[in-house]
Amino acid sequence: MCDTVRFCEGRVSPGSIYGVLHRECFDLFPDEMFADLFTDVGRRSVPPMIVSVVMLLQRIEGCSDREAVERFAFDMRWKYAAGGLAFDHPGFVHTVLVDMRARLARSKRPNRIFEVILDVARRAGLAGRRRVLDSAPLYDAVATMDTVTLIRSAVRGLLAVADPVLETALRAVLLRDDDYRATGKPVCDYDDKAAREALVDALARDAHALLGVLHGRELD
Repeated sequence: MCDTVRFCEGRVSPGSIYGVLHRECFDLFPDEMFADLFTDVGRRSVPPMIVSVVMLLQRIEGCSDREAVERFAFDMRWKYAAGGLAFDHPGFVHTVLVDMRARLARSKRPNRIFEVILDVARRAGLAGRRRVLDSAPLYDAVATMDTVTLIRSAVRGLLAVADPVLETALRAVLLRDDDYRATGKPVCDYDDKAAREALVDALARDAHALLGVLHGRELD
């Protein structure tokens, strides 16, 4: 029994999402379920089962890609949910999640991972009759989070490298209630289409305003 299992047994409820996944992840996400996605010779760098568990927990806990891989690296419950991996089991970069979503989107069964979510969530007490975890809004929400992270990171990066005079000029045109200093994605109801669109629009307006300030300037 590895350190993760020893620590989590008795601490993690068997009926929690972590407990359910720990017992059933190999049956829920067998390798053959993803055989059509990986036709290259050789092994995948990260087993599809692990990626699937991370994507499922990411959805339930509302994480960005970067936050999800960080939780997998440092939260024992995530490794416990992925079959009881050792605490020092190597993590992976967030682009693995991006790649998996792209492969799924190109496949004939793009929603296969999330076809199991409702059943798992119900068994873990996370979904009732009035709450249905639909995969289409999920993909929209995750795609929006990727866009939000991309735009906001670009704005933060520009502000970080600007000299004090330029930074003052740049900040003067920002309209969102955000100083762009903290990492992470902004607070938003990513399940609400209108809220997602409003956030992306506001970020895009800030980014466009910054480009207006930079127009005609000679940059190092």
